[in-house]
This record gives sequence, structure tokens and C-alpha cells, in this order.
Amino acid sequence: MNTFNITVMWKPLFEIIILWFVIYNVLLFFEGTRAIQVLRGIIILLVAFFLFQKLGLGVLDWLLTKLFAISVIAILVIFHPEIRSGLAQLGQRQLFSTPLREEEFEYIITQVIKAAENLCKDKIGALIAIQKNDPLNGYIGSGVLLDARVSSDLIQNIFTPNTLLHDGGIIIQRSRIIAAGCFFPLNQNPELSRLFGTRHRAAFGLSEETDAIIIVVSEERQDMSLVYQGKIYKDLSREEILSKVKGIIKLSKDAKR
Repeated sequence: MNTFNITVMWKPLFEIIILWFVIYNVLLFFEGTRAIQVLRGIIILLVAFFLFQKLGLGVLDWLLTKLFAISVIAILVIFHPEIRSGLAQLGQRQLFSTPLREEEFEYIITQVIKAAENLCKDKIGALIAIQKNDPLNGYIGSGVLLDARVSSDLIQNIFTPNTLLHDGGIIIQRSRIIAAGCFFPLNQNPELSRLFGTRHRAAFGLSEETDAIIIVVSEERQDMSLVYQGKIYKDLSREEILSKVKGIIKLSKDAKR
């Protein structure tokens, strides 16, 4: 087999690898933003575009060609905050991410619970969201980027009253506090608003849209709660929160298998 034949054989494979890399990074670019819905729509239009070409439907082909030309400008205008945020984060992403080791996860949740306990004793409220599978990038943009290692002391400092970041919540991705002062969607249920304050309603709102594990510290009741997928587990001890979180993670791992 000569050099020419080898080149001909490897060229398509090389092109497929490049195409896969580009598509993968485009999906990561829009992950966790409202623009991901538009991207899915564009993919559907592209499939339709190729079908119309193959079937020889000239009018529909012409209409889609003009639509794509307009949509590029519209996307740049409407989604410029998401594009700017995506560009800022794209270079920080790893192509292949490895799951957290058990000891790393144990350290993170222990630090979070320790901070929550101390804040509870000091009558200081807190809202802590731990990302699970669903991306929280859309909410990160509402706060201040930190990208700091999770630690009990840092969490307590963030929620200290009269500091710049004490309002809103913090978001933890893997072993990092990615952002603080983030705002989550408030649950609009009137019954819930009578029973709970803004932090709990924000925790409910986020839990209804994502699978994040959310820990809330109430400064009024001086208790710790865990909110997950629209359910709240109130007035939990350190051991109960740890057990609940481990149970959630274990169920997720079992489901994947």
C-alpha cells in the first residue's frame, strides 16, 4: 500500500475527528444557557435544509437559505450575553472530565455542612447550590465569578452580613466554588411564600428547573434544610444532611448503571 492510499484512507477519519471536536465544543459553548434551545432548533432546520436539497424542493430550499442568513445576525444580537459568557468559559473547560473521587466529594460536602452549621449558630442565612448533572451556567452569570476551592471558612466569609457577596447564593461545580451572589428563580406558589422566605423560595425554584442539591440555612429559625427536585427536608442535623446527600448521589449512580 503506497503513501497516497494511506493518505486517502486517513483523510476522512481525520475530518470526522475535527468535526466531532467542533460540534462537542459548540454544545459545551451553549450548555446551560437559553441559547441551547435555539441551537437545537437550528440543527432541526439544517436537517430540513439538506432534505429539501435532496428532494429537489427549490422554493423551500431558497426560503431556508434566506432564513439562515437572517438568523446569524439575530443570534448575535439576541444572545450576545451568552456568547460572551461562553467565550470566557470555553478556554477553561477540559475536553475530558473525570468524575470526582469519593474522598474529594466527602471533603466538599463536609466543608459545606460545617459552614452551614456555623452560619446557623450565628443566625446567618445562606443558600448553597451544588451542581449535579444539569449545568448551572445560566445562573453563574447572575453572580460574581470566584473559581475558588471549596472551604468552610470561605463559605462563611461569603455569607457574612454587609459583605459584597452575602446576597444571593453560591454555586459549587465539582470541587470549586464557581460563583457567589447568584440569583435563582423564585417559586411563585403563594402557599410556599407564606411559609418560607426568599432563600427557600429560590431553592425551590432552582430545584424545579435543575437537579442541583441545595442547602439552605434559615437565620430566623436557625435550622438547615436540603432542597432537591422540588422537595424540602427541613430542620436537618449534620449527619442527616450528609446521609441525604450521599443517598441522592448513590441513587444517581445506580440509575446510570
